[in-house]
Amino acid sequence: MSSTKRWLVPVAVCAAAIGIGACGSDSSDDSSSTSADSGSSGGGKIAFLLPETQTARYETQDKPLFEAKVQELCPDCEILYQNADQDPTKQQSQVEAAVTEGVDVIVLDPVDSTSAAGMVTRAQQADIPVISYDRLILDADLAAYAEFNSSKVGTQQGEALAKKLAEDGNPTGPIVQINGDPKDNNAKLFKEGATAVFTDKGIDVAQEYDTPDWLPENAQKEMDQSITALGKDGFKGVLAANDGTAGGAIAALQAAGIDPSTIPVTGQDAELAAIQRIIAGQQYMTVYKPIKPLADNAATLAVAVINGEDPAQSDVINGTENNGNADVPSAITDTIPVFKDNVNDTIVKDQYWTAADICTKDYVQDCKDAGIQ
Repeated sequence: MSSTKRWLVPVAVCAAAIGIGACGSDSSDDSSSTSADSGSSGGGKIAFLLPETQTARYETQDKPLFEAKVQELCPDCEILYQNADQDPTKQQSQVEAAVTEGVDVIVLDPVDSTSAAGMVTRAQQADIPVISYDRLILDADLAAYAEFNSSKVGTQQGEALAKKLAEDGNPTGPIVQINGDPKDNNAKLFKEGATAVFTDKGIDVAQEYDTPDWLPENAQKEMDQSITALGKDGFKGVLAANDGTAGGAIAALQAAGIDPSTIPVTGQDAELAAIQRIIAGQQYMTVYKPIKPLADNAATLAVAVINGEDPAQSDVINGTENNGNADVPSAITDTIPVFKDNVNDTIVKDQYWTAADICTKDYVQDCKDAGIQ
């Protein structure tokens, strides 16, 4: 990789790039490319590769926020965007395409944290640094990592559920624990953080599952199995690793005739549907992961590479994470537990979702009750 800036590739050339796809958004292959229209020299190419679309935030938050920050820092930089749709093989092809395209840096959020090490090796063969995004790539030589503290997310979920169980007079549960996709290293860390809390508090985990591909329908099946095994009164709470799995669990509770307001269910990602469930009393809490600082940090690190700088020396680096190969310089963003009583002071205040987004026809009164305006 050259440390000098490249000339901006014209949009027409971008559209013909092998594997990367068209410059505009394309719902058929989830690929896009954006660049400044200044026509001036400088800039470089950044591949931004996200893992899946089951979690709404990747398309609605991460992608546009990353693109906006790159545009601010490097108007002549070009972003080659792809989403792997939860397919490691597809993501491998996208990395190959980025290498063929001659990008200067790859920002990669892996579908499979372990197999992605081979993708990093492939990029390094072409002298292209890789920045891990949101999920840590294991056993690989990374330039940097932009992350949330995943173990802390699990701890926040576990502590919130433990507190609610105690308030409800059920300090030891039992509970159902619905974890995330076992291929995702973050899911492992969420699980470790929550499980440590349950062990410390003496909470009985009566049923536990790892949820393939984070799919809500898989979580719904797992919750159905738990209800069959334990009975409608055989559990007092549900640890759901994210808002998608929470939605699946809540659907199973409702299908079984269980009022979800009587069974606290956790979540993560502050998805719009989850925020609406929280203010309606159907979901107990979520963990808000402020995407803007995460995306801003990743963009800052990528542009540092474009500028021939060492991203490990960037001002946004505030810690390290060991990935089995080394202590990776990391830009860590804090997360915030969100309940009905602080939606307005967190989600709405940050304009992650606006009051108009949340307070649709079916939730007008719930919004008033939650003080959302």
